Amino acid sequence: MNIQEYISSGIIESYVLGLASTEESTEFERLCSQHSELVEARKNFELALEEQAMQSKITPPANLKDRIWTAIRETSATNTPKIITMESRPGRRSSTLGWVAAASIILLLLSVYLAYNFYNQNKELKGSNKDLKEQVDKMAIEREITHDPNNTVVNLVGLKGSPSSANIYWDSTSANVYMIVKNMPQLPTNKQYQLWALIDNKPVDLGLFDAPKDNKVILKMKNTQKADAFAITIENRGNTGGPHLGDLQSLGKAKL
Repeated sequence: MNIQEYISSGIIESYVLGLASTEESTEFERLCSQHSELVEARKNFELALEEQAMQSKITPPANLKDRIWTAIRETSATNTPKIITMESRPGRRSSTLGWVAAASIILLLLSVYLAYNFYNQNKELKGSNKDLKEQVDKMAIEREITHDPNNTVVNLVGLKGSPSSANIYWDSTSANVYMIVKNMPQLPTNKQYQLWALIDNKPVDLGLFDAPKDNKVILKMKNTQKADAFAITIENRGNTGGPHLGDLQSLGKAKL
């Protein structure tokens, strides 16, 4: 077994998020005891999830605490005895009123702070849940594609020192072509990558695409029912002509 391809299959994410079947979980745990790089990859994904959770924590405005105590001090200072003729003990009565007013201000500001903090935490939690749902949905789609027995997997490797690499998942019956990007360096804004199917030594366009910011992005490309090989080139943005073979980045033969 090629352990790197196994890591790239999405099994780590499925296992950690509880999406893997019992058989897949058992196999994964067995392989973890045999391959340290698999254990390391699992730890890295768990740390990434933990980091994402920590980033969703809300820190209240730095000056909010100072604003509360300033308001308390101002309230205490301004609530001095003013109606002294109505009580035989004005000092005690006015002092009590002052502390009651100060306590009311404290409770008001505290409730405002708690409401503000709760609102922001709830807002961030919804955003994090949305991001996590999108990530899980993406992994479910990737899992469906990579585990489809009808798909032929074509590994595109870099040529002439190019770091570009990807996996093609091709169903020749339905003609669906999916590409999972493993490594695609960013290009100048006037350039794009282009996928080609080589059929009887003739290139057929399967679509232009930009380098994704993150690896393991799934791209739906144009359909083809025939292909002897797949190739990726760098072309001018919006290219409508043939491939520039001098900018051939990666190539993989279809095994049918």
